Amino acid sequence: MRIGTCALPSVCAFSSGYLGEAMKRLIKWVAILLLALVVAIFIWGYAPDTKAAQMERKYSSAASRFAELEPGLRVHYRDEGKSDGRVLVLIHGSNASLHTWEPWVKILGKAYRVITLDLPGHGLTGKNPTGVYDNASYVGVVDRLLEKLNIDRAVIGGNSMGGGVTWLYTLSHPEKVEAMLLVDASGQPYAKSGNTPLGFRLMRMPVVKEAARFIAPRSIFESSVKTSMSVQSKIDDKLVDRYWELNRYPGNREATMQRFANFKNMTPANAVRLSEIKVPVLILWGTEDNLIPVSSAKWFANAIPQARLIIYPAVGHIPMEEIPEKSAADVKAWLEGVSSDTPKP
Repeated sequence: MRIGTCALPSVCAFSSGYLGEAMKRLIKWVAILLLALVVAIFIWGYAPDTKAAQMERKYSSAASRFAELEPGLRVHYRDEGKSDGRVLVLIHGSNASLHTWEPWVKILGKAYRVITLDLPGHGLTGKNPTGVYDNASYVGVVDRLLEKLNIDRAVIGGNSMGGGVTWLYTLSHPEKVEAMLLVDASGQPYAKSGNTPLGFRLMRMPVVKEAARFIAPRSIFESSVKTSMSVQSKIDDKLVDRYWELNRYPGNREATMQRFANFKNMTPANAVRLSEIKVPVLILWGTEDNLIPVSSAKWFANAIPQARLIIYPAVGHIPMEEIPEKSAADVKAWLEGVSSDTPKP
């Protein structure tokens, strides 16, 4: 008998047919289970865009204003505090909104005029008709808003991605900046953290990014907020709902996908260029920052020799929400020592 031939052809034929049918049934059931899993995930996490009008009623305030900076770009901002005071402009981070600064506005607004805004693709601003969502475009938005408000010079500050916008704005428009404030700012080359929030990790996966157009379970936002903030007592349902709902404001999810798609192409900070910044600088950072490690704070401080660095133990990525009284007091004390007549470069 030749090797590889069947001694009992009829038995072999039966076995082959049986195995073929068994394989077909297995494939069928696997397909059914996968489909059921997809349907279950869709039902569990399906979250359509929120209604713009409803979100504006819920998340705007008496101080809210909307400025059309260019056709189709309607920016939500607030101009609060002491109307004749020194101007402080605060820029939020990725997937956040101007609401992140509300605790500071209540405190610092007693002595300063505080401008906050929702960057395109965030909060109540929504999409940018150009489809561009990078730090350079955000610098342009901030500059056009300040021009509209007839503000020639200001103290500029930002958290996370907003910190990256802040130092880029200062380099791009040094004559318009009195002082610079970085709060757990982005930009250090190769800065990595070991505990990136779940939402950020998922959005870096191509399949998940596409699914995020329709699926946005509240639990993922809750997990991301808890990873970002070390002071857990500051997290409540209202805060989680704010992040969850505003990230589903029309146009914001598409903007998030666009930003993450271009994440690797972003130009990091350059220590040589940062050393060109001559205005007073304050750097605030939490030791428990899971997004941008505290080593980045020291990198920025080394790159900007005149910078003052304050590091908060047991605080995470968002000090202005986690320890608003302490962090705002540090900003106020610093500003009191910074002359508003800082010479223009």
